[in-house]
Amino acid sequence: PGMPYLDVIRRLKDNTQLPVAAYHVSGEYAMLKAAAERGWLDERKAALEALLCFKRAGADVILTYYAKQAAIWLQEEPL
Repeated sequence: PGMPYLDVIRRLKDNTQLPVAAYHVSGEYAMLKAAAERGWLDERKAALEALLCFKRAGADVILTYYAKQAAIWLQEEPL
């Protein structure tokens, strides 16, 4: 899972000139989907915040099951 390793992403970014990639795994995706379906959180806000965490940590590439939906959300209303 990518979220517990944001510190590792940062260290990699700080110590290499190679692109750094992060994988937002299916379990993280499923947790957000389930919570949103139950009305416990706003899916758009939570998903984009999760992806932004990877970016802030230094990821150049983010692999996520939210890729298509995030692209739609960002076209509709950029951050």
